[in-house]
Parts: sequence; structure tokens; C-alpha cells
Amino acid sequence: MPGENLTRAEAVERAGVVAVESYEIALDLTTGPETFASATTVRFTATEGASTFVDLVAPSVRSVVLNGRELDPSAVFADSRITLEGLAADNELVVVADCGYTNTGEGLHRFVDPVDGEVYLYTQFEVPDARRVFACFEQPDLKATFQFTVTAPAAWQVVSNEPTPEPVAATGSISEDVATWTFEPTGRISTYITALVAGPYAVVRSSLTSSDGREIPLGAFCRKSLSEHFDADYIFEKTRQGFEFYENTFGVPYPFTKYDQLFVPEYNMGAMENAGCVTFTESYVFRSKVTDAVRERRVVTILHELAHMWFGDLVTMKWWNDLWLNESFAEYASTLATAEATEWDAAWTTFSAMEKSWAYKQDQLPSTHPIVAEIKDLEDVQVNFDGITYAKGASVLKQLVAWVGREAFISGVSAYFGKHAWGNTELPDLLTELETTSGRDLKAWSKLWLETAGVNTLRPVIETDSHGRIMSFVVEQTAPAEWPTIRPHRLGIGFYSLSDAGELVRTHFVEVDVDGRRTDVKELVELDRPALVLLNDEDLAYAKIRLDAASLRVALEHLGDIADPLARSLVWGSVWDSVRDGEVPASEYVRLVLGGISRETESTTLRTTLNQMVLAARQYVAPSKRAATLAEVGDTLWTLVGEAAAGSDTQFQLVKFFAHVASTPAHVETLSGLLDGSVTLDGLEIDTDLRWELLEGLVLNGAAGDEEIDATLAADDTATGRQSAARARAAKPTVEGKLAALSSVVDADVPNAIIRNTGLGFVHVSDPAVLAGVVQPYLDAVLKVWNERSYHIAEEIIEGFYPAPLASVELRDATAAWLETNADAAPALRRLVVESLAGTDRALKAQSADS
Repeated sequence: MPGENLTRAEAVERAGVVAVESYEIALDLTTGPETFASATTVRFTATEGASTFVDLVAPSVRSVVLNGRELDPSAVFADSRITLEGLAADNELVVVADCGYTNTGEGLHRFVDPVDGEVYLYTQFEVPDARRVFACFEQPDLKATFQFTVTAPAAWQVVSNEPTPEPVAATGSISEDVATWTFEPTGRISTYITALVAGPYAVVRSSLTSSDGREIPLGAFCRKSLSEHFDADYIFEKTRQGFEFYENTFGVPYPFTKYDQLFVPEYNMGAMENAGCVTFTESYVFRSKVTDAVRERRVVTILHELAHMWFGDLVTMKWWNDLWLNESFAEYASTLATAEATEWDAAWTTFSAMEKSWAYKQDQLPSTHPIVAEIKDLEDVQVNFDGITYAKGASVLKQLVAWVGREAFISGVSAYFGKHAWGNTELPDLLTELETTSGRDLKAWSKLWLETAGVNTLRPVIETDSHGRIMSFVVEQTAPAEWPTIRPHRLGIGFYSLSDAGELVRTHFVEVDVDGRRTDVKELVELDRPALVLLNDEDLAYAKIRLDAASLRVALEHLGDIADPLARSLVWGSVWDSVRDGEVPASEYVRLVLGGISRETESTTLRTTLNQMVLAARQYVAPSKRAATLAEVGDTLWTLVGEAAAGSDTQFQLVKFFAHVASTPAHVETLSGLLDGSVTLDGLEIDTDLRWELLEGLVLNGAAGDEEIDATLAADDTATGRQSAARARAAKPTVEGKLAALSSVVDADVPNAIIRNTGLGFVHVSDPAVLAGVVQPYLDAVLKVWNERSYHIAEEIIEGFYPAPLASVELRDATAAWLETNADAAPALRRLVVESLAGTDRALKAQSADS
């Protein structure tokens, strides 16, 4: 990725020279399948006589005209920049270029639907990819207005940040099938939240009334070949609930003119908050049955992107070091809205099970960093879309709300929106408003929580008398040696006892402030000790929690009996943390999950815990126990399938996980029966996507191969079908199969979604020994991939194809040797490899504890 970086120092210097007024961008999407025509007019003021540059990634530049003076493109265009010298006080720059479509999900992505041959386009600009579509000053603090003019096939839908105008016949075109759309200018926004989506999308339209009385047009879009599965009415319902919640909570009307939500193919992430033109992964258009966890996640994602319309789009970070604040606020706000404005009222349990487990894992890697990270350049920010930026940040915001009070927090946020609308801010701008509304000094809090890394561990130390009465209750706080910060925590402590019905129910609760290495909790002295003591009850704090020995024994015996789903999730999480830290043997954890998971009621907790159990069985148990453990997991899961309620989410998830871990001839026989209909389950339909999962389980065990994959693909030759076929082929349990999968993405230009799914199949193994032969070929390919591919594709391959399931000393040593040999590699690349190595180190530690 040479020549595409931008440092913070360069951005600061450029912002000191330039202020941007407006962009006029004309795009012609009818020039062929490889490139499109891009003509950009930028008007900006500058320090007279100064020099600067604009950003552009393009195969060719036809002309550059600055203030009427033609510049030689070959002289001024290099390394993705156009140099501009001798600036005037007021400037007009016109750049005409041929820009390239991508298949990487960056810039303007082009997709051809295998079902009907139709072409679909969409942009993805965060972090630095607007420059792949038009010449621009690619940094968030140089806001401007953007006016798009788009020429495209007349039958297409063309969508951008402003309402779509009526098209007119394209000037100079000899075909009536080509039209031009001229959009109104946007408000002042950053380059990375501008957008264009074009193609023969199916659309459903509606509207809502904003709190200020405006009618806000709504649109929901997906590919035509998916439209029969599109539940637009439900999407509009969640959108309306989100609008009402946010406008009432923030006290600020929706700031843009319309709100379109577009579900697009081969998307790299969940969604993107383009102003008034939000793009989502089309995996949220459910062509087959999905788990309740996925259905809930779609709602959280819808509300996450909607929250960004205020926090991120209306008010935008000055530089990417405050990316965390954008994402953390949207995570916090969307979970709050989901829990209080929709039917998914257990959203905070989902947050605990999924987001927080992600945060704790990320925060224990060697690459962990403060929430307010030092972002020196674009490569730094690319690797910081992580569990710190999203999940830890949101967890800490939840802790901040508990500390200052929800009313003060919301009032401060509302004042922040009002003061900084359409501008750029830094963290102190928000803290100033929160200090005003709460009366608290947040500087010390910010230093401890936002400017230092690492996660604390809290554990109770309880002394009782001979009658079981508590004589002393202390919360001990520790920190890792590398990140020794001791922090203040506002948290709940719950007492749980067994009821006559056999449930563990909460009988007492206090909310306290914990600070320092030891905190005496005098409120609990003289009370009878309960069966289970749970620190961080209600999950207000961000910390790893340990149970005392007596509570752990009760939890292990009665985990499924804990009545409250959030408390249950916290206990699951505490035990898992102990496994990852080598304090509880992985084999014991597997038995715990198999014995208690069927009683779990929350879909995301169920999915997260089963995923953790599979990781434990495949990588954390002692290698000598691995095969027997996997066989036991498969046998027990299939038994639990038979006991689950017909048609339930639990039944569905257990079948999916059974297919994923199948490892014995008996498992293969069951999978084959499910596929051919000789084995049936009441309430379970073997639909298209589940059929692919069952087939992959057979391929994993060498019981199916190319012939069966080809036949299944012939019946499902769709985008998703092709991705599933790539995944299944990569799951072949041979060294030759794994090498072919690696070569298929390293040595060929294939779309992002195919790469992602091939990687999932590549690391799907029952016997990890098959990966031993690909360790060196993988490591040999790392630098080639990093140097030749776009950032996202490089990350997808380097992370997705690391042979982590091998979890061996040999893998650890080979990875460490690569890092030693490539000490001068790009820091962002080394971080990806260091994180993979850390996962192997942790697996080896867990294996040792399980021996």
C-alpha cells in the first residue's frame, strides 16, 4: 500500500493552510466495467502563496486546472496526491480523472449479480477512500458542501446524501437508456460520510415526521434478486422507534433531509453511517432462517447507524484519534435505544455477552492501547477499528453514565450537539459540557479511563463468623504489570440465594464506588452470606470479575438456575475469563457448558458461549484430549438437539454448532441423514443456508468434496451460494486443500466476500495437524499481500488465514521468527501478526493448565 498514507502532522499542516468551501462532483458510470469518469471542482480558501495537495487514487488523471492554470498531471500527480503550488486567497481546482471500480469494498465497489447479470454499485469511504472516487482533501476536519451529478443507466436507482432528483436525458448521449441526476448540495460534512449507491435496486418508500414537524422521506433498498426476502416494513418500524427515541433523548431534531437505508452486496462490515444514506451488509436481508441473536444484532446495527447522524455526522471528530468517541457513543446509544424503544429489551445482556467479551479479549492483547489512541497516520486508524474503539469505549461510557448520572450525561450531550453542530470537535469539547451538567471534574477520570490501557480484575474477599454472617467484605483490585493503572469503578454487588423452586435469585443488592487496591464495603457487613456473591451485578463496570471459591462452586453447579439473564451472562463471562487466564482447565469449562447451555434463554449469550466452548475444545484443551473432547462435544450437542423445543432458537443453534464440530463417523452419518431427509427434526427446515452448513460439516470430515459442492452450488448459484461454496472447498481436510485455498486468494484477484469466506473454511478443522504444512507458505505470503493489496484485503488475508487452530509451539516459534526477521515491517502489519501470535501464546498457556 505504498503512497497512500497520510500523517496527522500533514493533516494539521494542511488544515492550517486550507479551508474548503464546496465540491461539485460529476461522475459518469457508463464508461465501462473497469473505470468511471470523475470530474471534481473544489473551491477553497488558502494562505496566499502557500502550497498543499489534494488526495486522489486513480488509474489516470486527464487534467488538473488550478485557478484557470493548466497543470501537467504527470508532473503534479504522484503517490495518490496532486501537488498544488502558488495558491491564491480564493481557489478553484478542477480535476478530471478516470477512477477505478473495486471488488474490495473500498471506494466504489462494483458487483455483478450471478442470478440476473445486473450491476450494483455502492461507495464505502471510511477511512480514506472518497479519494478513490473524486479528488478531495481527505481528512475529517476539512468539511465542505458536496454537490453530486451522476450519469448512469436510466433504469437505475441513484442514491446519495440528498434526496434523489428526477433524472433527465444525459447530455450528449445517443441512447435514451442513459440519464443524469443532479443532486442538491449537502450541508457541511466530511468527505468520509458522503456516498453514492447506484443500480437496479428494489426500493420500498415511506416517511416519518420529525420532532420539528418536517416530513423525513424514508427508503429501504436491496438487490432485486433478494427483494422477496426483504422485510422493509420491520426496518421502517425500528427506524421510527429510533428516531423518536433519539430526538426525545437528545433534544435535537434529525439534522438531514431524508433517511435511506441500503442493503448492499459484498460489504466489509455491518454498516456505515453515510449522512442520510446508510449502507448495510445485505446479510441482514434474511433469505433463510437466522438466529434470534442475528435478528437482534440487525436492530442494534440499524440504531447504531442512526445514532451516528448526530454523533459523528452532525458533529464530527477533528482527527481519527477520537474515532473511539464516534463508535463508542453509537454503541452505547444503540444498546440503550434497543433496550428501551424496541421489543429487544434484554439488549444490555447481549452487550455483556458480545461487546464486553470482545473488549476484554482485545484489551489483553500486546497491541492494546488507550481508548484515546495515538493515531499518527491512516495506517494507525485502519487497525484501530477494534474492540477498544467500539466495545471498551462503550463500556466505559456506560460506566461514566453510572458515575455522573444519566440525566446529567444526556443533558451534556444535548448541549454538545447544539454548540458544535456541523463542526469538528475533540474530546475536551464533550467533557466540558458533561462537567457543566454534572458538576464533576472529569479530567482525572479521563486520564485513568481514557488515556491508559488494560483491564482491571476485581474479586471479593469475604470473612464470615461461624454462623455465616459477614464480618468483612473487601473488593480487591489488581492490574496487569504492563498496564498497572488502578481505577475507580461504580458497580453493583448482588447476593443470590436458592429459592424453593431451585432458582438462584437475587435477594440483596448494593451499588458502591470501588477505588484503590482494596475497598471495604461496610454496607454488607453483618449480613448473612448468600450462596453466590456477584461483583458487577447489573454490569455497570468495565473489569474482569472473579468469583470467590464458595460462589464459584455454587455457580458451576447451578449456573443454569440463575434466574436473571444478565447475571447469568456475567457468570458465564467470569468463568470464561478464568479459562483464558489459565485458572480454570478448559476441559472443565467444556463440561460446564455442555451441562448448562440448554437452559440459556438469551440467544446471543447462547451463541457466544457455544463459540467459546468450541474454541476451548479445539485450541485450549490439552492436545492429547482434543479428539475425545470434540467427540464428546458433538455427541452431547446432538443429544441436546433432541431435547430442545421444536422450532426453537435453541434447537436451531444447537444444530448449527453440531454441524460445525462434527468429527466422528456417527456425526457424519447424522449430517448425511439431515441432508438427505432420512433424519428429521420437528420444527426444523433444512433451508438453503443450513444445507450449506451441513455440507461443510461433511467436507470437514472428508465425507464430501467438489462433486457435492458443485451440485449444491448449481441449485444455489447466487452471491451467497458462491461464498458458501468457497468456504466449503477451503474446509477440505488435506494439506493440498489448504494450500489451494491459500493460493486462491494470494495469487488471484477475487472479491472481498470470497476471500472472507475462504478464510473461514481454511481455519475450519477438526484435526489441526492438517495446517502444519501451510504455516511457512502463509508466512512467506504476508509481505507480498501487505505490499500489493489494499488495506482491507491485506487485513482479511493476514488475519483470516493465520493457522491459529494449530495452536502449537512450532506455530508460535515460526511466527516469532517472522517478527524478528521483519522488525522493520510497517507497524500496522506487525500489529496484525503480533495479535495472532498472542492468541497462540494464550492457547498454549491454556493447554498447559489443562494437562
